[in-house]
Amino acid sequence: MALNLETPRLILRSFQMTDVDVFAAYRSDPEIAEYQGWEAPYSRAQAVLFIEEMNKIRPGTPGEWYQLAITLKEDGRMLGDCAFYVMAEDERQAEIGFTLAKENHGKGFATEAVTRLLAYLFEDLNLHRVRAICDVENTDSFKVMERVGMRREAHFIEHLWYKNRWSSEYWFAILQSEWNQRAKP
Repeated sequence: MALNLETPRLILRSFQMTDVDVFAAYRSDPEIAEYQGWEAPYSRAQAVLFIEEMNKIRPGTPGEWYQLAITLKEDGRMLGDCAFYVMAEDERQAEIGFTLAKENHGKGFATEAVTRLLAYLFEDLNLHRVRAICDVENTDSFKVMERVGMRREAHFIEHLWYKNRWSSEYWFAILQSEWNQRAKP
């Protein structure tokens, strides 16, 4: 089942095989991969396998990450991706993540995409709570979370050995009631 979400400038859609090269390219950027769960370089073969696996998953399946390509509505160019994971242990909660190619940073695309993703999760899937996690050094990421109305709930200091260093993380979340309140004029 394909998923297609629109914003004024973007289309968030299910991955297609035509995304392979762009996807592999930005995942191969060491600066982009630094705070992510994959290693650079990210091969074309890995990208093909990833997209094949994504196309087997139904969006919103508990216990499965579902990734969406973020594309520019104007010309269809892929800018990055965003994802959500409905918790297997509590189907009313989810975690989100997002990644944009370096040349697409600082243009408001992440904020626009994450705002639309949250609207889908709260309004279409009727979730109770959505969380997001980022490294404390990933300033751009946590600023997006703050802009979309998520609150920082936790700061874990050097609690995770990740990519050959002790990592500190911020955990953010937003409740459906907070989202609904934020959306009111």
